[in-house]
Amino acid sequence: MSAISSESPVTTHRRVMLKISGEALMGDQGYGLHPPTVARIAAEVQSVHDMGVEICMVIGGGNIFRGLQGSAQGMERTTADYMGMLATVMNALAMQAALEALKIHTRVISAIPMDQVCEPYIRRRAVRHLEKKRVCIFAAGTGNPYFTTDTAATLRANEMACEAIFKGTKVDGVYDKDPKKHADAKRYDTVTYDEVLQKHLGVMDASAIALARDNNLPIIVFSLDEPGGFRGILAGQGTYTKVHG
Repeated sequence: MSAISSESPVTTHRRVMLKISGEALMGDQGYGLHPPTVARIAAEVQSVHDMGVEICMVIGGGNIFRGLQGSAQGMERTTADYMGMLATVMNALAMQAALEALKIHTRVISAIPMDQVCEPYIRRRAVRHLEKKRVCIFAAGTGNPYFTTDTAATLRANEMACEAIFKGTKVDGVYDKDPKKHADAKRYDTVTYDEVLQKHLGVMDASAIALARDNNLPIIVFSLDEPGGFRGILAGQGTYTKVHG
């Protein structure tokens, strides 16, 4: 990717959703939070915030607890999913701390009320935070079991009138097969929602893709490991895959 100017570039996006996995926060560790990695991602968010873009975030909880894995090991699925939702709150609080260390006002907004640590989800209040240029991190998924954080991100992106979902991953787009295992893997520049579903491309779960398709909400898949990648794409640079109608 070409170097990005230190001047604030022009972007056509006014408000976006950044969706990242919980695993993105654990760095090279096999579990938990890696504070330098959290700080690096916060700096990426800061660079986009400095462009004047209003930012929503949803962070998964798989670095701490994943409901499906707990269910597979014999735990009741509903209980396991609620534990996974609580893990996303822990990750959201860690990201809030990293962002506020960079002087960015941030609100953690939980679908499960826990007033001592974060705000309850009230749509109009969240919109107001965004209008005041605060970063809003939506935690605890949708507040319901059986729904992933992918679906939660798509739901909140629609409710907040985001113009796109930016899905930060470890690869620079959507491939027809795993590029880490197959040297001949082909990257798509663009792909439709229906192709993602029909070819099982694994961008997001089927519920999230269907919700994005029904509301014509584009999904930009890019590498979170590429320094300046998030900002670069908003400035019209970089490598990514766009999922659209």
